[in-house]
Amino acid sequence: MAVCADVGSTFTKVAAVDLDTGAMLATAAHRTTVESDVLHGLDAAIDQATASLPDRADISTVRVCSSAGGGLRLAVVGYEQLVTAEAGHRVGLSAGARVVHVAAGRLDTGALAGLRADRPDVVLLVGGTDGGDAEVLRHNAGRLAAARLRIPVVVAGNIDVRDEITERLAAKGTPVVPSENVLPRIGELNPQPARAAIRAVFLRHVIGGKGLSRGPRFASLVRGATPDIVLTAVELLADDLAGDLVVVDVGGATTDVYSVLSPDPDARTVPMREVAGTLWRSRTVEGDLGMRWSATGVVRAAAAERLLAPGEEETLFTAARVRADDPSFLPVTEIDQSAEVRIAQLAATIALRRHARRESRASANDLRRVRLLIGSGGVLRHAGLAAEVALRTVLGDHAGGWALPRAASIVVDLDYVLASAGLLAVDYPTAAAALLRRHLTAGQGSDRRL
Repeated sequence: MAVCADVGSTFTKVAAVDLDTGAMLATAAHRTTVESDVLHGLDAAIDQATASLPDRADISTVRVCSSAGGGLRLAVVGYEQLVTAEAGHRVGLSAGARVVHVAAGRLDTGALAGLRADRPDVVLLVGGTDGGDAEVLRHNAGRLAAARLRIPVVVAGNIDVRDEITERLAAKGTPVVPSENVLPRIGELNPQPARAAIRAVFLRHVIGGKGLSRGPRFASLVRGATPDIVLTAVELLADDLAGDLVVVDVGGATTDVYSVLSPDPDARTVPMREVAGTLWRSRTVEGDLGMRWSATGVVRAAAAERLLAPGEEETLFTAARVRADDPSFLPVTEIDQSAEVRIAQLAATIALRRHARRESRASANDLRRVRLLIGSGGVLRHAGLAAEVALRTVLGDHAGGWALPRAASIVVDLDYVLASAGLLAVDYPTAAAALLRRHLTAGQGSDRRL
């Protein structure tokens, strides 16, 4: 039996999973105890989840992902805004990071000050295609080394100067991890090596330094940042089902959208690749769309997108302000619950609009072939039938300027299996796939294909 836990900024969610069958044995949640030690809340949730299990002592592994303490804050330093910096930004998001700073071109004193002010946990240094111009990459590595920021750096630019740059940063005491180029050739995006390097830095240098726990035990349990782990599960599910899918995760501070797409085999022409490449397995994160801290941003964005009914903005903004001022707010009355679902519906709609518009720019492929839409996040899990109604509205967003899925099924991740499956995917892929299949693909057909 494995215990899988997602330590979030607000709640810690725990699931006990049978590693032989992939069955979910028990779940529990506890408030994340960031004010003292996150292990207090984690251990309480584990005790609650396993208390009634007859084989409680048969826990063979405990695995954790975390977005507590602000998650993984990433700065991208690239050569050109629309090419390598954009490629690095996309790769950073796919690695589960919150990209807090993007710089392009030669770093100067002002640019370094701006980077320092945004307090990244990791810097992703990119620039140049393999065998191409390396001067800007060399310059930026030199400025980072001289600045002695003591921020870990992942080097993922022109491979011809990777060793030189790695040695230069290391000589100044900068923790550095070399990787393959995120953009080895124009239009060819290579995300996986840099994504793995960012994950390694997060585990080695970041999670233990956030002050979430006083001892080494918590850091030893963490396998990655929560969004990175969730994307791993989304990729596994898409591969298992051999089809395109989208996940919309409505959280307290952000709304994340994950998609796994594939080139259209029926396309008559091969789409022209954009210079920054196409990321077929991607994540976007909307920092102004959330159920608590950024609830007012949802209403503002909805007004800008003309999604609100006449007279609705003022009432909904008041409800959003209550939630932003008190992130621990829980809806009790029918009016509160109605506002909760409406804010979630708007957040999901706007986030998917933005994601789809971006994907449509990236290539001729879009979300029309998506056959499964998964809703995630506490608000959707607790909304009952209203969650499906809200997601149906998202799929009926004909005014959004994006091509809607032609025939998508809807499911809500009621048991929060995405994080658990992602934590198990590498070492226990059969159990992870069975867990996803059982909870997220009911009704998809006996052959489990979309």
